[in-house]
Amino acid sequence: MPIRPILRYPHPGLKIVCAPVTAFDSSLAELVDDLLATMRAAPGVGITAAHIGVFSRVTVLELDETDGVRLYVNPEITWFSNETMRHAEGSVSMPGATEEVTRPRAIRFRYQNAEGIVHEEAAEDFHAICIQHEVDQLDGIFWLQRLSRLKRDRLVKKWEKASI
Repeated sequence: MPIRPILRYPHPGLKIVCAPVTAFDSSLAELVDDLLATMRAAPGVGITAAHIGVFSRVTVLELDETDGVRLYVNPEITWFSNETMRHAEGSVSMPGATEEVTRPRAIRFRYQNAEGIVHEEAAEDFHAICIQHEVDQLDGIFWLQRLSRLKRDRLVKKWEKASI
């Protein structure tokens, strides 16, 4: 379970649309272990394979200790609620930078587990926000793209100054 280097914003890899996983084997299990170790070291509550330069549709979430680790392979959102909520978001690829993003409060989504078995779930509130955030990343949409141009420009300038 090595901790892998995380791509930092504005790395072009963060704009890549990830390919579906087709092999549910030991290499996938190793990737998941590495993602979990890397996410915890960052620290963060979610990470995608794209964050470490592996452009496969894999994401790991650990929202809290009681809920445990959740693995989503090939996740896709199938329904969004009309009701929205605002929540502070950030990224392991842009440590220390956060801003409020408005997203649908509830979703339904489909994914596969480590064995390739298809599951469908509903999520709301923080869990729904996290799924949407990570699916965006798998689709090559970095969370900053969900901000107004003004907020995005201010945040990037502030982050760039802090990173120097």
